[in-house]
Amino acid sequence: MFHRFPHSQRHHQEPEEGKRLIVSGTASQQEPSMEDELFEQVVSVFGTLVSWVAAGAMVFGGVVPYIPQYRDIRRTQNAEGFSTYVCLVLLVANILRILFRFGHYFETLLLWQSIIMIGTMLVMLNLCTDVRVAAELNTKRRSFLATDSKDEEIRIPKRLFLDFDWNYFWSWSRFVDYMQCVLAFTLVAAYITYLLLDSALFVETLGFLAVFTEAMLGTPQLYCNYQNKSTEGMSIKMVLMWTSGDTFKTGYFLLTQAPVQFWTCGLLQVFVDVAILFQVYYYSRYPQKPASHSTSHTTSAKAL
Repeated sequence: MFHRFPHSQRHHQEPEEGKRLIVSGTASQQEPSMEDELFEQVVSVFGTLVSWVAAGAMVFGGVVPYIPQYRDIRRTQNAEGFSTYVCLVLLVANILRILFRFGHYFETLLLWQSIIMIGTMLVMLNLCTDVRVAAELNTKRRSFLATDSKDEEIRIPKRLFLDFDWNYFWSWSRFVDYMQCVLAFTLVAAYITYLLLDSALFVETLGFLAVFTEAMLGTPQLYCNYQNKSTEGMSIKMVLMWTSGDTFKTGYFLLTQAPVQFWTCGLLQVFVDVAILFQVYYYSRYPQKPASHSTSHTTSAKAL
């Protein structure tokens, strides 16, 4: 009996030692796991900051290219180098994108991007309209002073949206006429969308039109430069920002395997941007013969 007692005691001690080994092994395993948790928290915070920056770039990045153009127009009081049809393209594209969201949900950031872009284009339209009307008034005043006419006789023919004259479409004399046109288009498009919202074909077509219209953003500026045979008055910084932004966006579409229409329209945007940059090089290296004053005035009225 005396020999069995230590044997049983030793038998009881062995599990306790095994428990100590298990506990120490578990503690040694917990130490790196705490480090992993700390690392995961740092990565999570960094990822959150990156997502915030990316969200801000997504919302406000499209507006940035127009800041240098706005400043150039205010500084020179000359809007002939900027085509306001760019504003028309972006207004139509973003209005259609907002209506598309009623039938096909997309993230709220893109919704805010469209709202902010619409506001920016209205600001650009207001500035261009004021500058153009002031330039026309100064031209009339100089011509009347040259003929010894009275200043009271200076009259600028008003071109109004409600006249429904297609010869002066998007070349109206007042900013309120542009607002009337945008409001009329929005109401008509919203009513059609409300009637056909249950049609999947219509909803997807609406989304494609929004993307394709935005893809044609640079074509008014391309045509305006071609008409003027010059890129004077156009902000090269704006076009460079277009190109970098469209290239990044198209690469993102390709890497994320976005729908075909997204990266196809993105490639089209990059192509147009490169064509405008080629115009900058060509017209600066091979200046074209300047048009007469009357011709350039008519051309700018159509281009703007």
